[in-house]
Amino acid sequence: MGLPVIDAYPMPDRSALPRSCALWDVDPERAALLVHDMQNHFVGAFPPERSPVVELVENIAALREVAGTLGIPVVFSAEPAGQQPDKRGLVADVWGPGIGDDPEAAAIIEPLAPRPGEHLLANVRHNAFLRSHLGRLLRSEGRDQLIICGVYAHLGVLLTAADAFMNDIQPFVVADAVADFSAEEHAMALRWAAHSGKVCTTNALLRDLLLHRAPRDA
Repeated sequence: MGLPVIDAYPMPDRSALPRSCALWDVDPERAALLVHDMQNHFVGAFPPERSPVVELVENIAALREVAGTLGIPVVFSAEPAGQQPDKRGLVADVWGPGIGDDPEAAAIIEPLAPRPGEHLLANVRHNAFLRSHLGRLLRSEGRDQLIICGVYAHLGVLLTAADAFMNDIQPFVVADAVADFSAEEHAMALRWAAHSGKVCTTNALLRDLLLHRAPRDA
């Protein structure tokens, strides 16, 4: 199948958020930030310089900056280039061969390129926990909350959030820091995520992180 042609659509705002079943508060001492598959291959499917990709990149950058300020671990997932068919398994039946041999296609987009001290893990399935060391990394850092942003909302983001929940890691899906094939699939992903996690906006999450820190800095 491969990636579809993605048309521009408006990034959802606070008024479009579903009601989350979880009432968790994000804590910078418990949280990690996962930037899911923000690679040239995937991000390049969106119309450039239009919604939702403009807000997607801006909001992830803002989350990443505050995470660095607060000592929150930042983790990037990335599909490897040039995977052999036997490594892709059933994913190849549905999504084709994946990223080719071009390292540039597999690279994280330049505005979000990983920095020293940030983590980059290979993501061979939509779910960033599967066949990776993400779970071990979170445990070693003493983190049981995961802020999730990136692409695509109804695939990797949603599956990763569900797996986090099943492993007692509280997922926070940032509604305007994820993007999808369409507005409809984006909204569907947020509705599903709200049943097993907290769905929030970038501004609300940043405010909560900074407010949580404030008493200790006073």
